Amino acid sequence: MSTVTRAYLDQKLALAKRCSREATLAGAKAAAVATVASAVPTLASVRMLPWAKANINPTGQALIICTAAGMAYFVAADKKILSLARRHSFENAPEHLKNTSFQGTGHPHPAFFRP
Repeated sequence: MSTVTRAYLDQKLALAKRCSREATLAGAKAAAVATVASAVPTLASVRMLPWAKANINPTGQALIICTAAGMAYFVAADKKILSLARRHSFENAPEHLKNTSFQGTGHPHPAFFRP
């Protein structure tokens, strides 16, 4: 039975906070891009297309833009968290598990198995 030290827990907490911060920043960047990418065509179509002008009120416009931004935020943040978790689990793995190449064939695993 092994004991967990306070320093180990502090290190893990600091790593989790850093990963969370990186994921939040990645999500915010993606949300900003998605906001612009969805706002321009939405607002332009409401001004130019008669159907859109008649059927999409300001609340609908805001809903379209916010939905795209929210989806982009969560997808990018989740993707970042998963990539960081994969990388850190590989770094903390025992040495005998880090060898990801086939023995004797000379061909490494496909890229999606590597961090």
